[in-house]
Amino acid sequence: MAYWLMKSEPDVFGIDDLQRVQTAIWDGVRNYQARNFLRDQMHVNDEVLFYHSNARPAGVAGRAKVVRTAYPDPTAFDPKHRYYDPKSQPENPRWYAVDVAFVEKFRHFVTLDELRQHPALTDLLVLKRGNRLSITPMTAGEWEVIVGLGH
Repeated sequence: MAYWLMKSEPDVFGIDDLQRVQTAIWDGVRNYQARNFLRDQMHVNDEVLFYHSNARPAGVAGRAKVVRTAYPDPTAFDPKHRYYDPKSQPENPRWYAVDVAFVEKFRHFVTLDELRQHPALTDLLVLKRGNRLSITPMTAGEWEVIVGLGH
């Protein structure tokens, strides 16, 4: 099992949306490194921290888990969709998605500032300067610290 931090803007799709629908496609990943994590390394039952980005405050809102491994992102093939990519074809997809299921919304929203202040999280990729990836791996130790802060 692996641990992931996955970012979404809460005004587009937040933890409350995932809680409402219970299972959702994680689509729209348009960065090759994040796509490779999603496509090549995510497995069913991997743990996910759901991070609200471009929010005030930004931070970790809760937990999810991967329930379906990578498959071609259907939004890439839809010319009316904002994530459409004319270079991605069903027979040769460029972009992938996974399905995630809601696990819990944290009682305490763990802000980006709180993450920065915790000594055990100094290597957490979301805290690294210049890192804007929407999906990043994390260690079991980082996972435990953040889940503990959320409870």
